[in-house]
Amino acid sequence: MQTTTPLPPQKRSRSRDDHQQAAAVWLHYLAVRARGLVVVLVAITILTFLVVRLVPGDPARLILGPTASAEDVKRVREQLGLTDSLPQQFWSYVTGILHGDLGTSFTNSQPVSTLLSQRFPLTVELACAGLLVVILLGFPLGLAAGLLGRDGRGAWRSGVFSAITSVVGALPEYITGTLLILIFPLTLGYLPVQGGSGPDEILLPALAVGLGPAAVLARLVRNETRAVLNQEYMMTAASKRISTWRTVSRHILPNVITSTLTLGGVLLIALIGGTVITENVFNMAGLGNALVRAVQSNDYPVVQGILLLLGLVAVLINVAVDVVLGVLDPRVLGETA
Repeated sequence: MQTTTPLPPQKRSRSRDDHQQAAAVWLHYLAVRARGLVVVLVAITILTFLVVRLVPGDPARLILGPTASAEDVKRVREQLGLTDSLPQQFWSYVTGILHGDLGTSFTNSQPVSTLLSQRFPLTVELACAGLLVVILLGFPLGLAAGLLGRDGRGAWRSGVFSAITSVVGALPEYITGTLLILIFPLTLGYLPVQGGSGPDEILLPALAVGLGPAAVLARLVRNETRAVLNQEYMMTAASKRISTWRTVSRHILPNVITSTLTLGGVLLIALIGGTVITENVFNMAGLGNALVRAVQSNDYPVVQGILLLLGLVAVLINVAVDVVLGVLDPRVLGETA
């Protein structure tokens, strides 16, 4: 019967100390991120409150129309709480948030929380579909470009790749979406013009929101792949005729994934921002469409609620990326102030 030799007391104590030290580092890391989360959310709350009130126009006048009397406009302003001072309005806004009440829409008297729950799922679906486009296009194209261009070979292919990704990465979503509509539904007769939640309805909006970030990711992956291949140890591996798959899986992917995650938070936030524009191009009933309509009608509670939710999502994405980076590369934990 095989027996297990117990660890000496010194080694057990050292192992316990290492675990405690690692836990303390993680707690500090998460505490710093949580503190930053609170600060950013407070800043978003203040900014959204102030920005919506800088938009020209009187919500009461927009509701009643240009022919409404001054008395009627004053009465509606009082009903909406717009006659209170800015500090009073802000206090009501903050206390409402703390109690889970984001207010009521000026235009249709619908609770903002209800509107968010109805429209947010489609925005999330579009963002996830766009992320899938980014991953499926950005990674393979970047890897292929990096592998084909090693040792200076295929310079013309590298030039074409750089030109295409530069143009696609710089195109705004509304231009990409408009071009896709002109090519597929209007010219070729494929896919619907209006976006939705069905597979055929989400494809073009997902391409519109994902092609730009995919081009950026492809360039990053290409550059990281080349950087790894130019390392001295990779030169030695190439001389030993190590297979391309082994080179990619053991050496390139770990470096590429870490670098991609560093940029991943920015790309994901860009996707969220891109959905706001794309939903309006394809007339999708998501948060972006509701945000534009609310801005046009000076619907303060709806604009504030949507911006607050999108800001929260962006901050949580950054925190999640930081945590994943900390798991994959513990050196990041030591860099936390």
